[in-house]
Amino acid sequence: MKKIITITTLAVATTFGLFAFMAYLVSNDQVLPPEVVPNLIVELAQLPDERPAEIKPVFKNDPPPTPKPMPKTFEPVVETSVIGDYHYDTQGIKIASSAPNLLLGNNTRDNDARPIVRINPKYPTGAAREGIEGWVKLRFDINALGGVTNIEVIDAEPKRVFNQAAKQALKKWKYRAKSEAGETVTQQGLTVQLTFNMEQQS
Repeated sequence: MKKIITITTLAVATTFGLFAFMAYLVSNDQVLPPEVVPNLIVELAQLPDERPAEIKPVFKNDPPPTPKPMPKTFEPVVETSVIGDYHYDTQGIKIASSAPNLLLGNNTRDNDARPIVRINPKYPTGAAREGIEGWVKLRFDINALGGVTNIEVIDAEPKRVFNQAAKQALKKWKYRAKSEAGETVTQQGLTVQLTFNMEQQS
């Protein structure tokens, strides 16, 4: 009986030992070493900016336009005339002019106002283009400094074509003022006629 108990005990112990050993083996198989993750270094390369290629416009070298022939121009000839016997000539423009004949009482003509600066009027563009000629008669005064004042148109032919040009020119005229008893005095009611003529230049 003791022999059976001993054998049974040994068998149980052996069986338990086998089970324990198998459990140990199974536990060792399940516990795996930790996986080593390698350190990865990621380098980001900066790509160049992709810009669209610039398209430069191509200009064609067109030949310069042929200049149009200029029409023949007319050089205005302005004739100015007042009563008197003093005559002045200006290069390039025909001018028949003289100092005004004034009523001076007992004074001599040497003391009369005399033009020392005379500006020729500009020929109006429209009249020059259309070949219009004419004249303007003006009345004016001379102050003590020799300046022309109070200009007004007495008559003109054709009407209002040359009035402005004639008045602007006369306004720039300068006179040697009349002298009385050693002092310059004003003069009133002088008249002058400016004639506008066209003359073709060769």
